[in-house]
Amino acid sequence: MNWFLSLEKEDQEFIKQLVLSSGSLKQLAHVYKVSYPTVRTRLNKIIDKLKLLEDQDKDHFETKIMQLVIDEKVSLDVAKDLIKDYKEVKNG
Repeated sequence: MNWFLSLEKEDQEFIKQLVLSSGSLKQLAHVYKVSYPTVRTRLNKIIDKLKLLEDQDKDHFETKIMQLVIDEKVSLDVAKDLIKDYKEVKNG
């Protein structure tokens, strides 16, 4: 259950509403008064966050950078460049 507690409150509430909607994204879109694609996008971001939490083999820096990508604070291309440069410096 640590994975659930590590999510932001808004994501926890979204998952709760998903369960209460019996997993229906269409019904969840109605609850949030948004379109189905909006709900799908939000669910995909939560899935990405959970995958990131499960991936314990990655370096903390890489995990942090990928979290910024998921949160749309950094583009994927910039993240790849940062990780590449980091690995080059790290491996010397």
